[in-house]
Amino acid sequence: MTSPHGWIILDKPAGLGSTQAVAAVKRNLREAGHGKVKVGHGGTLDPLAEGVLTIAVGEATKLTGRLLDATKVYEFTITFGIETDTLDSEGEETARSDHFPPLSAIAAILPEFTGEIEQVPPAFSALKVNGRRAYDLARAGEEVALKARRVRIYSLEAATGALGMGRRPVTSAFATGAGRPDPFDPSAPLELAESVTLVAAVSKGTYIRSLARDIAHALGTVGHVTMLRRTKAGPFTLDQAISLDKLNEIGNGARLEPNLLPLEAGLDDIPALDLSPEQARAVRQGRVLTGLSLKDGQYWATTGDIPVALMELAGGEARVIRGFNLSDVAE
Repeated sequence: MTSPHGWIILDKPAGLGSTQAVAAVKRNLREAGHGKVKVGHGGTLDPLAEGVLTIAVGEATKLTGRLLDATKVYEFTITFGIETDTLDSEGEETARSDHFPPLSAIAAILPEFTGEIEQVPPAFSALKVNGRRAYDLARAGEEVALKARRVRIYSLEAATGALGMGRRPVTSAFATGAGRPDPFDPSAPLELAESVTLVAAVSKGTYIRSLARDIAHALGTVGHVTMLRRTKAGPFTLDQAISLDKLNEIGNGARLEPNLLPLEAGLDDIPALDLSPEQARAVRQGRVLTGLSLKDGQYWATTGDIPVALMELAGGEARVIRGFNLSDVAE
């Protein structure tokens, strides 16, 4: 049986860790008769979170670094009034507020969190502090002080209909009471939100739980994440994802191919470079291609429809970044 190479995009259910998901793919491939196959993921997803988990199989594992750096899109719900130590619904309550923000205030504040911002990661995160994981220190009751980091929020907006429902009509005393300027007529009724669902496209290193915390604080209250769903990671979306049940069917005899995206699916955000058989042989030998009249940048080199390498082109010369050892590439 030919070894598989490509991507399985899993619609990860809540409660399943990323490492467990990778183990499930390995198990199902083994049970399907594919033997020992290299498997990895392109970016962890909290056990509480759902959605797109990119799992690389075979030669596609050489591209997981690109997925780690890729833009990701999340849909998440902030529930106001309670903050927890984990900043999500799994943690212990650490702060409470009886203030609920007006819907109009939420809409007005989102631009403040768009672009390059600084955020302090959650204490319950996988970052290392003096060689130990922050979440291990936090679980042991030790104080965790993480440094602020700069991240980029490419877009941040309310999910469709998320600002159309309020908690109850009240006057705008909340805004002035929270120490923020009140641009609204004090006598006009406002709708308060117990929760709001937002959609954010973010850079590598962004913590949605921290973003939710900071938005709540900026609104003069506290909050925590009660729903988190990744809808896109790099070029991969939920439309391409399969359920855990569908994955388990592969181990029970269902065909792998309809659920395995090709290796090049992880490269569709960069142009292809079509190689002749002679050029393909040179690339596989690690040689530099010269005399190419193309724009500088990354390309995925192919001969026919077979990926050969991920390459960097500069000044007319193309060098291999990652070579793909696929048996049917021209020798």
